[in-house]
Amino acid sequence: MIELYYPIFVLLGVAIFLAFLFITLSRVLGPYRPNKVKLSPYESGMDPVGEAKDRYSIAFYLVAMEFIVFDLEVVFLYPWAVRFMELGTGTFMAMGLFIMILFIGLVYTLKKGTLDWDMKKVKYEAITE
Repeated sequence: MIELYYPIFVLLGVAIFLAFLFITLSRVLGPYRPNKVKLSPYESGMDPVGEAKDRYSIAFYLVAMEFIVFDLEVVFLYPWAVRFMELGTGTFMAMGLFIMILFIGLVYTLKKGTLDWDMKKVKYEAITE
């Protein structure tokens, strides 16, 4: 049984060997001219301001959670849509309820203002309530 995996192990070994070979060759043969600009941290083209320990707004985390929820919605919705005609009415009702619950959550977060990116309008008190 293990002999079926030999080609995969060989390919993995070749890939690891080539990765180390190319990293070593680029370090040995390539130019290395560090300067202050090259060694400074890069953050999306903007100069880093403040400490790394600064707190993020809670709105950032709420938007991140919404992204994960709607990303997972696609994971459930796509296979259902592919086999839609073969599944029964019960599955259709369950998916309709699932989409309705997610829609209610989206309306709730829109009313709370978590998707409003204008920092002057963000109501932190409303988000934390």
